[in-house]
Amino acid sequence: MPLPPLVEPAAELTKQEVERYSRHLIIPDVGVDGQKRLKNAKVLVVGAGGLGSPALLYLAAAGVGTLGIVEFDVVDESNLQRQVIHGQSDVGRPKAESARDSIAEINPFVKVNLHQLRLEADNVLDVFRDYDLILDGTDNFATRYLVNDAAVLLGKPYVWGSIFRFEGQASVFWDDAPNGQGLNYRDLYPEAPPPGMVPSCAEGGVLGVLCASIGSIMVTEAIKLITGIGETLLGRLMVYDALEMTYRTIKIRKDPEAKPITELIDYEAFCGVASDDARSAAAGHTITPLELKQKIDAGEDFLLVDVREPHEYEIVKIPGSVLIPKDRILSGEAFAELPQDKPLVLHCKSGARSAEALSALHQAGFKDAVHVGGGVLAWAREVDPSLPTY
Repeated sequence: MPLPPLVEPAAELTKQEVERYSRHLIIPDVGVDGQKRLKNAKVLVVGAGGLGSPALLYLAAAGVGTLGIVEFDVVDESNLQRQVIHGQSDVGRPKAESARDSIAEINPFVKVNLHQLRLEADNVLDVFRDYDLILDGTDNFATRYLVNDAAVLLGKPYVWGSIFRFEGQASVFWDDAPNGQGLNYRDLYPEAPPPGMVPSCAEGGVLGVLCASIGSIMVTEAIKLITGIGETLLGRLMVYDALEMTYRTIKIRKDPEAKPITELIDYEAFCGVASDDARSAAAGHTITPLELKQKIDAGEDFLLVDVREPHEYEIVKIPGSVLIPKDRILSGEAFAELPQDKPLVLHCKSGARSAEALSALHQAGFKDAVHVGGGVLAWAREVDPSLPTY
């Protein structure tokens, strides 16, 4: 069922705007009225990363009058493989400022509001309040549930996208949809997956161009919502497989057992960013990269275990480490390969996976095992800057 236009039309289009948006204006479904609605729209994009980059560029090109950007990170060289709103000269700059400057090059008629902060329960309602529509391209579950619940409390629609390796997903959520078919993210995912079960893009990787595919779908949905044209993805999950080049849609239904969302919660705790066992194991059993370096220099006898995946081990490794992927430790398969007569030191990319593996080892009787806080990234940063990072 079509939804009514989300935004009232602006009073007029200037001569320059008519010329700029002429290819929109000659589409009967969009026309002058639709372009005026885009001009009057206020859209907030959460994240100026993989999905936020193409979304912001195309929202700006389409003539959305006001764009808000929530982003607190800085541009890293590893971002440039997919975050096309940033360039080489932006490395080290705040992403929000880099994105603003790129938008100005695309369309000087767009007003850009920067929200250079980490979205939290105590600020999200104030940030969202003045926008008509939210686009969420974040890559962690805690922020996704935070965005969802804030949108529900404020009665706002939002477009959601997700990417991982070669697969992308997108949908529209609007709990108060005027067609009576309202849904929110919790109807699709009532609970977050257990910690470590779903790796992030930073751990598992993503095909860079996949961001453009899903980001453009998100913008298409935003334009349809703003102008009231077409059938949106509200009530449907779109899944794209880039390797098979297939699109399929899955019907989403209201969860009859879902509790109403009446307040914001502790989303880090809800999503269990690290399991209780991992946090407990890491407490008092974490060493720094410099402490690991001291152990190596002192000739101490221990086994340094890298719990990442083989393709990560090929990218960069700490000298002297042996590769035993985390899953082989969690399953117990690797226990027979581990020495009983010397201490174990674990590490991963940033410390999360090695903490999970550490918990399994402690439960299996390797009580003296420790892990390296910050992982190989911290080693490269604090001990050997000549090593590449990813």
